[in-house]
Amino acid sequence: MGYLTTHVLDTANGCPGAGIDLTLRRLAPGDAAVLVERTTNADGRCDTPLLEGAEFTAGRYELIFRVGAYFAQRREALDDPAFLDEIVIRFGIAHEDEHYHVPLLVSPYGYSTYRGS
Repeated sequence: MGYLTTHVLDTANGCPGAGIDLTLRRLAPGDAAVLVERTTNADGRCDTPLLEGAEFTAGRYELIFRVGAYFAQRREALDDPAFLDEIVIRFGIAHEDEHYHVPLLVSPYGYSTYRGS
């Protein structure tokens, strides 16, 4: 059975994005059910997969990363309000037997993501 993981890297400081709150939601027509709320560890990862087992099903999902609070805590909120507050990444899971990894590379003014391994 497949599973879902994430990893946040702070590209402005060259370090893991530790302490970033995130939410995973399953998207369905007219609904967005919250499945998981976590905080990244010292390595910028979550301690366990975000989804696995019977919960890991094909469909549309979104990850919401609260990076504005992270950069404010680091005293790097260069603007008020912060340019990036929440980053929403919408993605699909098509194959229930594969590992899906959604990394986030972030700085106060930009971000990038891709399907990792």
